Amino acid sequence: MRPDSRLSRMLHALIHMDRLERPATSETLAQMLNTNAVVVRRTMAGLRQHGLVRSEKGHGGGWVLARPLEAVSLLDIYQALGEPQLFAIGPSVDNPDCLVEQAVNKALEHSLAEARTLLLSRLAQVSLGDLSRQFEEKLRSGAWTLPALPPTGGDTPV
Repeated sequence: MRPDSRLSRMLHALIHMDRLERPATSETLAQMLNTNAVVVRRTMAGLRQHGLVRSEKGHGGGWVLARPLEAVSLLDIYQALGEPQLFAIGPSVDNPDCLVEQAVNKALEHSLAEARTLLLSRLAQVSLGDLSRQFEEKLRSGAWTLPALPPTGGDTPV
């Protein structure tokens, strides 16, 4: 099973968007994320519905943050993405009448519920501003260098 990287990819894109001095087109974000602009537009539309980004139409338009980075938690992004499955493991449904399977499933479901609660709590405690500050510290220390951003395109968000 391929891991779902939408959360980390959107965190990446949103922090870059904050650093831009202009709206980010879907094409710019798609190039940055090595994906298709249609996928970016679909994903950004979900973030827009949750009040995290907004679109600016017309020449020079694109996607911009609707809130400061400090006001957006990782949990906000996770929820805006439709709460993707957190874990690849889960209960078996091969033999629901089997008492052993029932015992195993009960133990797994309890443990996974605890892990989910803890993870979501941690996501709520971290803001995009926290991640941006970590990036800035690494950048100032010379540990990272910035790649060149692609040129601005004429994207009109949906």
